[in-house]
Amino acid sequence: MDNMVLIFIRIVACGMLIGFSASYYGAFVVQRGMSFLGNGLAHAAFGGVALGILLGSEPLWVALPFTVLAAIGINWLKEHTRLAADSVIGLFFALSMAMGIIFLSRVQTYSQDAMTYLFGSLLSVGMTNMELYICLALTAITICTFPLWPRWAYSTFDRESARIDGQHVRREDYLLSILIAVTVVVAAKLVGIVLLSAFLVIPAAAARLISASFAMMTTLSVVIGVFSVAIGFALSYQADMPTGACVVMTQILVFALMFAMNKRGIRWPKEM
Repeated sequence: MDNMVLIFIRIVACGMLIGFSASYYGAFVVQRGMSFLGNGLAHAAFGGVALGILLGSEPLWVALPFTVLAAIGINWLKEHTRLAADSVIGLFFALSMAMGIIFLSRVQTYSQDAMTYLFGSLLSVGMTNMELYICLALTAITICTFPLWPRWAYSTFDRESARIDGQHVRREDYLLSILIAVTVVVAAKLVGIVLLSAFLVIPAAAARLISASFAMMTTLSVVIGVFSVAIGFALSYQADMPTGACVVMTQILVFALMFAMNKRGIRWPKEM
C-alpha cells in the first residue's frame, strides 16, 4: 500500500478516535454548564507543551501531567473556595498561558512544535504509529468508563441526591476532569490548542438541541463528533486547509442543521 495512503489512514483513525472520546465527555461538560473547562484545559496544555520544548523533551509527555495537575487544581480550588467554576477555570487559563509564554521566551531557537500544538498538524500525527496507539489507548479508557455513565449522569442532574445515595460525587468529578484533560492533550497536536475546546462543546451542544434524553444526547454527540472529524479531514486534505478549522466548520454546519430541526419541533426519539 502507498505510504501516503497509510499516513492518511492513520490521521483519519486518530481524528475519529479523538472525536469519539472528546464528544463523549463533552456531553457532560455541556450539560453541567462547564463549557469553559475545555478552553481552560487546552490552554493549560499549552503551558505543558512550552515546558516540554524548553526542557528539550517530547512536549506530549510533559503536557500530559501538567494538564492533569491543572484539572485536579481546578476541582480542588472549586471545593475549597466560594469562587464560581468559570472564575477558577479562568485563573488557571491565565496562569498556564503566562507560564507558557515565559517558557517559550527562554527557548533560544524557533520551535515548530509550538506552532504545531497551537494550530494542529496533519503530517505531524500521520508520520508514525505512536499517535495512533495513544489514541487507541484513550478510546479504550473511554470505553472502560461506560459503566460510570449512569453515575456521572445522576450527579450531573442531581448532585445532592447522588451524594445522599452514597455516590462519591467529588471523586467521580476528579476522574471525569482528569479524563477530559488527557483527551485534550492527546487531541492538541492534531487539531490545535486554539480550536480544541470546540471538539468538546459543539457536538454535544448540537446533540442537545434535538435529544429527548441525556442518553440520546450522549449517543448523538459521539456520532456527530466522529463523522464531523471524518468529513472535516477529507475537506482539509482536498482543499489544503488547516485540519482543526475544517472540522470545526463542519461541526458548526451540523449545529446549524440541528438548530433548524429544533425550531421545527423535531426531537429524537419522538416522545410518545
